[in-house]
Amino acid sequence: MLWNDLKNLKLENDKVQIRRIELSDREGFSRIAFDETIWQYFVTQITSFLELDQFIEEAIKDTLNGSRIVFSILDRISNRIVGSTAFGNISEKERKLEIGWSWLSRDTRGTGINRATKLLLLDYAFNELRCERVEFKTDILNVIARRGLAALGAKEEGVLRSFNFMPGGRRRDVIYYSILRPEWPALRCEKFGK
Repeated sequence: MLWNDLKNLKLENDKVQIRRIELSDREGFSRIAFDETIWQYFVTQITSFLELDQFIEEAIKDTLNGSRIVFSILDRISNRIVGSTAFGNISEKERKLEIGWSWLSRDTRGTGINRATKLLLLDYAFNELRCERVEFKTDILNVIARRGLAALGAKEEGVLRSFNFMPGGRRRDVIYYSILRPEWPALRCEKFGK
C-alpha cells in the first residue's frame, strides 16, 4: 500500500491507532468536537451537528478523491476517538506531503497522543512513501503548535503573510516548518529515542 492507496492506510503503535475517517465516527467526534478551544486557530469551526456532519462528509470526500487523506485518531487504551489529522498537499511526483489539520480532545492534550500520531505519520512518509520532504503549517499566533513542531525537530522555514481568512474575518499569517529525508533518521533517534 503506497501513494495510490493512502485512503486505506491504517497505522498503530502502543498509544494510538489512526485510520480513515468514517461516517460511523460521528458519535465519537460528537463527544469531543464541540470544545471551542480546539478551533481557535482553525479555518474550520465545529459548533453544531450540522457543521460536524459537513466536516465528516468533506473529509470522506477528500479522502476518497485523494486530495487529502483524513484520519480518525483513536486512543489504544480506551479505543475512543480522540481527534483527527491528515496527509494533505500530496505530491507523489515531488515525493512530498503535508501533515496537518490536526486536533485533539482537551483531555488528551499533553498526554503523548499527538507525538505518537506524528511519529506514525512521519515514519510512514519517510520509510514507506520515501518522501523527500514533509511539511507542516500553522497560524503564526498558535504558540503551542509552534512549540510542538519545534519539539519534533521540524525546521521553521518562514511566514506567508495574509494567507487566508479566519472565522470572524481576520487574515491569518501562516508559518511553515519542514523535515527533510536526510534529517529524519537523526531526528527520530534524538527526539523519539528509537
